[in-house]
Amino acid sequence: MTAPSRKNASAVSPDLVPVKRALISVSDKTGLTDFAKALAARGIEILSTGGTAKALREAGITIKDVSDWTGFPEIMDGRVKTLHPKVHGGILARRDEDSHITAMKDHDIGSIDMVVVSLYPFEATVAAGADFATCIENIDIGGPAMIRASAKNHDFVTIITSADDYNDVIENLHAHDGSTTLALRRKLAAKAFSLTSYYDSRISNWLRDTAETPTHITFGGTLKQTLRYGENPHQSSALYVDGSNRPGVATAKQIQGKELSYNNLNDTDAAYELVAEFEEPTIAIIKHANPCGVASAASMIEAYQLALRCDPVSAFGGIIALNRTLDAATAAEITKVFSEVIIAPAIDDDALPILAKKANVRVLVTGRLPDPATKRLTLKPVAGGLLVQDSDYGRITKADLKVVTKRAPTDKELHDLLFAFRVGKHVKSNAIVYARNGATVGIGAGQMSRVDSCRIAAWKAGEASKAAGLGESLAHGSVVASDAFFPFADGLLAAVEAGATAVIQPGGSIRDEDVIAAADAHNLAMVLTGMRHFRH
Repeated sequence: MTAPSRKNASAVSPDLVPVKRALISVSDKTGLTDFAKALAARGIEILSTGGTAKALREAGITIKDVSDWTGFPEIMDGRVKTLHPKVHGGILARRDEDSHITAMKDHDIGSIDMVVVSLYPFEATVAAGADFATCIENIDIGGPAMIRASAKNHDFVTIITSADDYNDVIENLHAHDGSTTLALRRKLAAKAFSLTSYYDSRISNWLRDTAETPTHITFGGTLKQTLRYGENPHQSSALYVDGSNRPGVATAKQIQGKELSYNNLNDTDAAYELVAEFEEPTIAIIKHANPCGVASAASMIEAYQLALRCDPVSAFGGIIALNRTLDAATAAEITKVFSEVIIAPAIDDDALPILAKKANVRVLVTGRLPDPATKRLTLKPVAGGLLVQDSDYGRITKADLKVVTKRAPTDKELHDLLFAFRVGKHVKSNAIVYARNGATVGIGAGQMSRVDSCRIAAWKAGEASKAAGLGESLAHGSVVASDAFFPFADGLLAAVEAGATAVIQPGGSIRDEDVIAAADAHNLAMVLTGMRHFRH
């Protein structure tokens, strides 16, 4: 449909537009009465609805009910109250268009110069676990309609969608004798359209299960903070929260340390998602979004020591993630080595002064762990579009394993195999993880050739052994996990040479039989998962 041209096309919208009448309908009453009093003090007539009208009257502010303004009562439990020509005509009418002015006179429609709306709390209702019907009732219809109408007609209408903007609007009115500037109205209009877009995206994504591959898809977020720069200083960046209230980096509370960078956040997210995979006390040390050491143990301090042993060189300046409360003893051990970020669900009070001695270290508290088995959408920009997929919510248990070699793994090997495969899920492909006694001892990540990942992981294990003053490589007696199948037996033979005794891999190669035969020839136990964990 083509937008109509204006009859008075030569008219120029004035920069300053006086505000004589405002419509206020908000679910968030923060700062409401002070703002409304400031409007009333300027002689601005206030229209209002429902709970907002009640709150303003109780504050001694004179208002007119929208139902009195329209001559039509609120109906259908308040579903229909502002959806009326007297409301939307008053908002949408162009004051420089003769036919609009005539229509207003013919139908007794007064202009509405300011609209103040905060939407029904749909997001908070969903986050609180409300039932489906309650969530549906908290989908705002009239609010977005008024916001969009006001934002479209921002040449003449001031739209306010957040209490954060009250002061700026009042100052603008005071500075311009009861008028607002076009610059302010345009800024508020942009904010308004961003809000309605985000609001609709949260609703559509909540209903997404009814259409697994929807024709249209949107993602929304609310700005939490701007960042100094992105991956590199010439790239701008910011952090947004998506409203899901999922525990993790975006919703964490920073209790000390320097400002978080883009790379800090990216790496910390990788670390925290990894430790959330484990039920046992677990610590992960991450560098450039890859683990350089992961361990599960009876205590957090032991888990940290084992994780650090895997690659003490790479751990310097890394990210430390815990899936348990950070206690004082572990804090004292962690702070012996420089770390960029420490993240945990909670921190003991007596650990805080220990961390405070390292004032630049960023410390984040999340309150709880994310559930790695929860399916959610992930996205990756590509030129001209987005790649969208489910998160890698798959988890392998003992019952999923298929023994394909003559020798079955021992219980100890089986425990380490499952541990290593779960870690491998969080290592960039091609991924190889050597593990022993619930701790990684060598990790090969992101190589173009799987055999190279096997060799790098084995070399890393040897270097870690030297650093720990051990006589033989930590890879001796270890198990090895591969995130995808071995395309040839060479990768497996590299693991044999490193000293591994058991292997876990998805299987599915046309050369599976050759790989299994190689494992049997060297008395390795091998299990297949039937599920791979590529991480690009």
